[in-house]
Amino acid sequence: MKPTRRTFIKGIAAGSALLATESIARPFSIIPNLARQSPNDKIRIATIGMGIQGHYDTKAALRSTPGTELVAVADLYDGRLKQAREVFGKNLFASRDYREVLARPDVDAVLIVTSDHWHDHITKDALKAGKHVYCEKPMVHRIDEGLSVIDAWKKSGKTMQVGSQRISSASFKEAKRLLEAGEIGEINYIESNNDRFNAIGAWNYSIPPDASPSTVDFDRFLGDAPKVPFDAKRFFRWRNYRDYGTGVAGDLFVHLITGAHFVTSSLGPERIFSSGGLSYWKDGRDVPDVLVSVLEYPKTSTHANFQMVLRVNFANAGSITNNTRIIGTEGQIEFTENNLLLTKRKLPIAPGYGNYDSFFTFPEEVQKEFVKQYDVQYPPDTRKAAPVKEVRFEAPKEDDAHANHFKDFFENIQKGSVGTIEDPVFGFRAAAPVLACNESYFDKKVVYWDPVAMKKKKK
Repeated sequence: MKPTRRTFIKGIAAGSALLATESIARPFSIIPNLARQSPNDKIRIATIGMGIQGHYDTKAALRSTPGTELVAVADLYDGRLKQAREVFGKNLFASRDYREVLARPDVDAVLIVTSDHWHDHITKDALKAGKHVYCEKPMVHRIDEGLSVIDAWKKSGKTMQVGSQRISSASFKEAKRLLEAGEIGEINYIESNNDRFNAIGAWNYSIPPDASPSTVDFDRFLGDAPKVPFDAKRFFRWRNYRDYGTGVAGDLFVHLITGAHFVTSSLGPERIFSSGGLSYWKDGRDVPDVLVSVLEYPKTSTHANFQMVLRVNFANAGSITNNTRIIGTEGQIEFTENNLLLTKRKLPIAPGYGNYDSFFTFPEEVQKEFVKQYDVQYPPDTRKAAPVKEVRFEAPKEDDAHANHFKDFFENIQKGSVGTIEDPVFGFRAAAPVLACNESYFDKKVVYWDPVAMKKKKK
């Protein structure tokens, strides 16, 4: 956290002082039942950032675990605070200032669902305040923020989950099981994509007609980003700007790479290179709408070395099939969040001869000698491959990856464990490579990464 940020809380005592001085004057800052503590059978949550994903996360959290209760929200647009009370209850505590939420003793865990450039700051403040943390992906806005978040988490002793919920789906777990069972041999290549072709999918979200400097705390939103005049597009469509978001890599590549890491048990790549451009959505955004990245993974104790190619195309007017394919020496696993297809195909031991082969170019007597030697080396049982095998998996209709992800988070809170399915170490090992994809694209260079030490290296 930079020392120049004047808005940051200095500590719990400062938070209490803020409650006494600031909450009275600000709209939506009424604090009901502040002294009430959470009973052991309840987890009381607060959501910081009530935008699109904030709503989805909050609803998934509430349906995931009986007894979970939403007690507070924070957002920088007054309309979202009002709407949160309309949806979740008129007595809900609501404030523009997330520090007021962190100072409440009846909040056990916070959901951090803000623009990317606030993730690390609010996470560290929340951990310092003794809260369990669910932080949306990517865990950090910049690579150099990751280790400090991990350090804050370890010092806090609190449970923390990073929000890339697809890995909690049944099909991702089945893909992991099949791979670990050796069903496709050794991995050599992974490709994964998430294309779109619509305005909302390209982050041009609706802007409320009452958006103004009086209804939006734009200065607080900017935080440590460059100071600019009020701009509703920058607030409500923040993903379009590098100052606040992380582009297609931080929004979508991170899901793809998180899934690949979960299934393969990989720690990450060591070389990253990106190419792309701004093809269609030339609306003032400063991030690409087409990005392809190549990531090279070293051999580890759990997998062979392999290459992964990630793609997002926001101008794909063709056929869109968003999936992940893990290809090995004996087959492939192709899967989405809801289904999976294993195709197992093994080569025969004998290489064969004839057809488009050099055999026919040999003199007749040499061909005869070749066949004689071939028959000795490759008896009939080595010349046939096993039949192609297909295994299909459909996730149960009741499977709810989003709720499952929160259930894992809450169960670990209840048992006093920090071992979530996507803890900050896992989260950073997914975030850093996708942020390196951006760095490679903008700086036109190869980025070298140490997946064990979680640091950039020269070569």
